[in-house]
Amino acid sequence: MTEGNSSHYQVLRVAVTATDKEIKMAYRRAARTAHPDKGGDAATFRRVTAAYETLIDPQRRKAYDRSYGSGTVRDASSDDGAHFDAPAAGSRASATVRRPGGSRNSAGDPPIYVPPYESGGGYVPLIPLSQAGQQVHGMPRKRGIFGAEARIQREMRTVQLLTRQVLPAIPAARLINGLQSPADNSHIDHAVLSGYRLALINSMLLPKGAYAWDGRTLNHGGRAVAPPQLTHVVWAMQDIFPELNVTGWTVVHSTDGNLHEPVIDYHRRPAGALETVQIVNAAGMVRGLKEFLSSGPAPNTVNVPVLARLLRGMH
Repeated sequence: MTEGNSSHYQVLRVAVTATDKEIKMAYRRAARTAHPDKGGDAATFRRVTAAYETLIDPQRRKAYDRSYGSGTVRDASSDDGAHFDAPAAGSRASATVRRPGGSRNSAGDPPIYVPPYESGGGYVPLIPLSQAGQQVHGMPRKRGIFGAEARIQREMRTVQLLTRQVLPAIPAARLINGLQSPADNSHIDHAVLSGYRLALINSMLLPKGAYAWDGRTLNHGGRAVAPPQLTHVVWAMQDIFPELNVTGWTVVHSTDGNLHEPVIDYHRRPAGALETVQIVNAAGMVRGLKEFLSSGPAPNTVNVPVLARLLRGMH
């Protein structure tokens, strides 16, 4: 990437998760070097100043970060120039990572970071290796006052399920909790990224029993319960990350903790029908999610640019 096309983060040589303090320190270092009075270049100093003025302002930085989804690269010397600090959205250049010798990577292999952290050549990582190496990021958010206890309970059950039964089988999988959709203000309880597949997960907590899913509601004993609205978020995230295969999952937990309850009967749904959001019990989510994530291209890849963008969207 040429200097003229560098992002604000690269101009200041900070990660996209940098704090205000880190941005201020980076600006002072860069300004000392780039200032014309110190022998620097005026155009470079303008880029440094524009980067600092954008990133130090919370609203301007938020607008800049949210524009990542466009995949456009614009000169950082423009005070409103915004782009995704990585290869353009839709690029599949790194989607065919394979082991030496040509054999396909499997989900159980050690993680491979794309781009690699040992790139050299002045490359500034979007997030530190220590952060990219963590499998779990964030905690469920305590939203509101009324019903907060039930929300926390079901979200914590999902976190425990994922960390105990899914993440150990897929070392490259990264769980992000408390995510706000980069497309709008929709809340996503959890997201799991592995290679070039992304699963968005919301949770429900219902009494045990048999529920019929008709594509709109879960019906049980004359009672109809609508699951969380996740379909539009999946579509929006798919638009933002065209290089990924994005799916939605609503896991229905039973009040007694039985992973096989409640039973979900796909009432009048064609066998094998493809749906944007899967409605499953806990056991079904573990089984289905492992299959979905491990069957993608390069499932042992940690897609650092995508992970960085997701982390910027956490609450």
